[in-house]
Order: sequence, then C-alpha cells, then structure tokens
Amino acid sequence: MKYLSNKNGFLGVDNKFNFKEKVVVVPFGLEKTVSYGGGTRNGPKEIIKASHQVELYDEELNCEPYKKIGIKTLKPFKIDRNIKKALKKMSTINQRILDKELFPITFGGEHSITPGCIDPFIKKYKKICLLHFDAHADLRNSYNGEKFSHASAIRRCLDYKNTSLISFGIRNISESEIPFLKKNKSRINIFWAKDKSKWDLRKFKKLIKDKTVYLTFDVDGFDSSIMPATGTPEPGGLLWDEALNIIKIAAKNSNIVGADINELAPIKGFNSYNFLVAKLAYKILAYKFLI
Repeated sequence: MKYLSNKNGFLGVDNKFNFKEKVVVVPFGLEKTVSYGGGTRNGPKEIIKASHQVELYDEELNCEPYKKIGIKTLKPFKIDRNIKKALKKMSTINQRILDKELFPITFGGEHSITPGCIDPFIKKYKKICLLHFDAHADLRNSYNGEKFSHASAIRRCLDYKNTSLISFGIRNISESEIPFLKKNKSRINIFWAKDKSKWDLRKFKKLIKDKTVYLTFDVDGFDSSIMPATGTPEPGGLLWDEALNIIKIAAKNSNIVGADINELAPIKGFNSYNFLVAKLAYKILAYKFLI
C-alpha cells in the first residue's frame, strides 16, 4: 500500500512527525449511479484538503487524538468504470488493511461503495452490525436497472444473513422498500427522523451493546440546513451534536471495526461543508480509539 506524505494526507500533519499507523484513510471517489446532483467524485480530495484546517487538539478529549492513533492516507488510484469491478477493488483494499490489523475509513464517492467496503468484514466476522446514518433507507433491490446503485447500498449489505442494521435519520423511503423492511424486521432497526424528539437512545445502547459494528455515514443524514453539499439533500435530519452523541454511544458500547463517509458533493466556494465532513471523520476516529 502506497501512502501520501503526512503533509498531503488526512489532517496535513508535519512530515517530521513519525508514528505507526492504526488507521488507513482510503480515498475512493466512485461516482457511477448518482440520480440527482453530482460531484461526489470530488468528495475525497476536498475532505482531505479541508482536514488540513481542522484543529488537531480535541477539547472534549483533552488531547491531540492523531498522536495516539496514527493515521495514514492511501495515495489516490484509478477507479474502474465498471461498478462491480470498482467494488471488487474496494473490497480488496479493505481486505489488505484488515490483514495488517489496521482500521480502514473510506471517503466516498457515492454510497454504492459500502457493499464493497464491508465485504471483507462480512467474511471475517460471524456477525456484523451496520450502523447507518442516512436520509434514505437505501433498501431498494435495484434503481434505474442497477442492483449496485447508491439507492440499493444497504440492501446489498443485507444480502448477507450475518448482517444486521441500525439506521438513524431516515426520512425518505419508497413504497417498494416496505415489504423487504417488514420481512426483515428482526434484523433491521430504524430510528426515523420524524420521531427524533422521541428517540430512546437507551434502546439504541442495548441494541448496539457488545456488537461488532461497521459505521457508514451518508452525509445527507445531516439536516440539509447544515449539509446541502450532497446529491439528494433532505430537510428534517440530524444536527451535529445529535450525530456525535450517537457515534459516542456506539464507540463506548460496541467494537467499531471500520467506517465509510460518503455522498459529499462539494460546492465551489462553500468550504464549510467539506470541513464539517473532515471534522466528522476525525471525531469518529477519536471516539473509536480514545473513549
């Protein structure tokens, strides 16, 4: 695996700083099936660029987490035009990272990356729970004739019987997804955005307790007022503190083994949205390793 220099990688750390990595950032700007706004191919490079402005000291944890974690960033590479081949490459990359006993976090790209990302975890663990932040359920069997569409990302993960799902922020689901949801209610738990004021996070704590967890965060899970830079923004979503609280509960009560953040479609001149995603990635890693 070839890494960017510290200075050019995630967080832009001084090249003189030497550490043994625990985390590998994978930039994977796959954009093949977007159905409204585009631009997710540029997400990874803009997240990394914005991360150079993230304060390295975390006032909540009273330290500079990167020094305790060790984070390296893979050099960008060509992504195949064929989506099945692209997902196979994503799977191979994460497999190599797992073989080295490291933690992969992938920056997309569209949400269709997730079945490729999670494939090695499904093979490695007897059971894996997908912790899913999104505006959309993504449980369609196919969309516009494509089974590996961004709108089918979670359905493809649930093709494997050892995968369960906890979703937060869902506020857009099609009628065609309801039968699958009902049929699989024993392994799918959805915290609907419409019920946000009534969410029982004690229930979530019990659901996630001692599970092996893969975290996938579609940034349209955030309310569109703070995250319009995505292909399919939706009102009524998560705010910053709400999302962090959920991730913190998961980090304290389960074993998060990998993650991806996807669907950032950068808007030229509006760097605050790229910065939000970069800081989200840093917080996910800090919570995973330090609480």
